[in-house]
Amino acid sequence: MKRKNIFLIGPPGAGKTTIGKALADELKLEFFDSDQEIEARAGADISWIYDVEGEQGFRSREERVIDELSQRKGIILSTGGGAILSDLVRRCLAGRGTVVHLSVSIEDQLARMEKDKRRPQLQTNNKRAVLEDIALTSTPLYEEIADMTVVSGGRGLRLVVQEIVDKLRGE
Repeated sequence: MKRKNIFLIGPPGAGKTTIGKALADELKLEFFDSDQEIEARAGADISWIYDVEGEQGFRSREERVIDELSQRKGIILSTGGGAILSDLVRRCLAGRGTVVHLSVSIEDQLARMEKDKRRPQLQTNNKRAVLEDIALTSTPLYEEIADMTVVSGGRGLRLVVQEIVDKLRGE
């Protein structure tokens, strides 16, 4: 397998960061998480960026980070769940590597993010409604640019990583 980029997309709670780190270890590639990169560059967490700059300010930072990181070679990049809403991000990902859509049920998302305080959109009493709305908007966009879809919910980390590796190798 040649050293090309692998981009993980999917809704919040799909396991993009966890799977991305394990996949990077397996394939001996460098791992990046776009949300962590944004926080490191801003010197502040995403909640603060949302509070001060609003969603548009955050999305603008996200576009710049993903555009820059996706130009590297031989990386695995985990993107934020909403990054897919940007035309620029979709073009960058689709044109610069293999896009892996991690699919997960709303129930699995809710279970994984029950106590999550880091995602501004999910600081509400009705997380299910927010996640259903995200799914309605984002799922067609994930599917539009995905080279493969892998179910990440209800399965062990090793199984998910192995399925991605097998698909990348054409097995």
